[in-house]
Amino acid sequence: MSSPKQIDLVHLEAAAAQACRLLKVLSNPDRMLLLCQMTQDEYCVSDLEELTGIKQPTLSQQLTVLREEKLVNVRREGKQMFYSVASKEALAVLEVLYEQFCKNSKGARK
Repeated sequence: MSSPKQIDLVHLEAAAAQACRLLKVLSNPDRMLLLCQMTQDEYCVSDLEELTGIKQPTLSQQLTVLREEKLVNVRREGKQMFYSVASKEALAVLEVLYEQFCKNSKGARK
């Protein structure tokens, strides 16, 4: 009988902590909505407010969390800030969530 495969516990613990951190950020409905919208394109703050219905100051607070967690890129153009998804890990999770929860829903993108 063969023994179970030995796994690198230190590496596994670090990966689990990283995954939990991402899932914690994604667990907020406003942040999830913002990231889902940003999968489509880069948006300025006023466009995100209009498209998602998230009002100031909540919008600014949630964008700050996404920036601090390095899930979004920020680009300044004059006085406007433009946001887009930066994290390939977040994009991968959002893709799975889209397949599971949105793909066959009314109004879902095709």
